[in-house]
Amino acid sequence: MLNDEICKLRDKLNESIISGQDYTVTYKLSIELDELIAKYYRTDEKEDEREKVKVKAKTKEKKATKKENALVP
Repeated sequence: MLNDEICKLRDKLNESIISGQDYTVTYKLSIELDELIAKYYRTDEKEDEREKVKVKAKTKEKKATKKENALVP
């Protein structure tokens, strides 16, 4: 899962800082972490949009059903 990857990479980044690894290694890990976090948020936004579409579709279905029921004597 993306969240697990973020946590693992964050731990690696923290360890590289604590152990005083070369700046290029720490910088590379930082960039990778930023990219994963951005991917996480993009994925989360897409899921939110999909959920909104589902809710709208269900609302339309309910309205259509109510109209049909109102027409039936």
